[in-house]
Amino acid sequence: MSDPMRPRASLRTAVVWEVLQDALDRRVKATGRESLDVLDTGGGSGNFAVPLARLGHRVTVVDPSPNALFALERRAAEAGVADRVRGVQGDAHGLFDVVERDGYDAVLCHGVLEYVDDPAEGVRNAVAALRSEGVLSLLAAGLGGAVLARALAGHFTEARQALQDPEGRWGAGDPMRRFTAEQLTALVEGVGLKVGAVHGVRVFADLVPGVLVDTEPGALDALLKLEAAAAELPAFHSVATQLHVLGETPGAGEA
Repeated sequence: MSDPMRPRASLRTAVVWEVLQDALDRRVKATGRESLDVLDTGGGSGNFAVPLARLGHRVTVVDPSPNALFALERRAAEAGVADRVRGVQGDAHGLFDVVERDGYDAVLCHGVLEYVDDPAEGVRNAVAALRSEGVLSLLAAGLGGAVLARALAGHFTEARQALQDPEGRWGAGDPMRRFTAEQLTALVEGVGLKVGAVHGVRVFADLVPGVLVDTEPGALDALLKLEAAAAELPAFHSVATQLHVLGETPGAGEA
């Protein structure tokens, strides 16, 4: 995936992008500032950071990988937004070694909780970086989607293991923690934020053969519309590859 604005990449990012852009537009109206300060934890090479900078926002990306940050710098320069994108090496655990507390209008925590030792601490740190009125965009791997994928691949024992494991892992060699929608909303509410929206992401996209999407006329657009239609329905949260939760501080929710 390169960025949320490109058609093929949009299968994986469209739902999150729409929710995030709407939330930032509301913050722009509430603050009266056209440019917001956004923190992207684990933002890697800028899949979201660069498009956000194109919208005029100032984005700080924190990532532990020097290679990802180098790619971020190159991508931002190619997009003409190098002056609005800053990359710093760090992680969720030591977040305030590299960024300030209470300094951001929005924090993205995408693909981070799967790998940290303490997801609750990761969310607490992300929220501590928010200003008194701000939004948290939380994206993490969904348990049900992984169970379904393992089962459809014929790995039935691994599917059952993931289903029964408290962290949603399918075996000893699985590095990724997975979540239910209820677990993620509990993490967000546990730090005092209001849950503004919950969406299932990649409900169908990872199950549909890529060749069909690439060659069948109109298939990509139809699949995007199907993803959007199913994203808010709780019944589909249980089989989504990823889950997205938008959290708002009490002040932001009232704005």
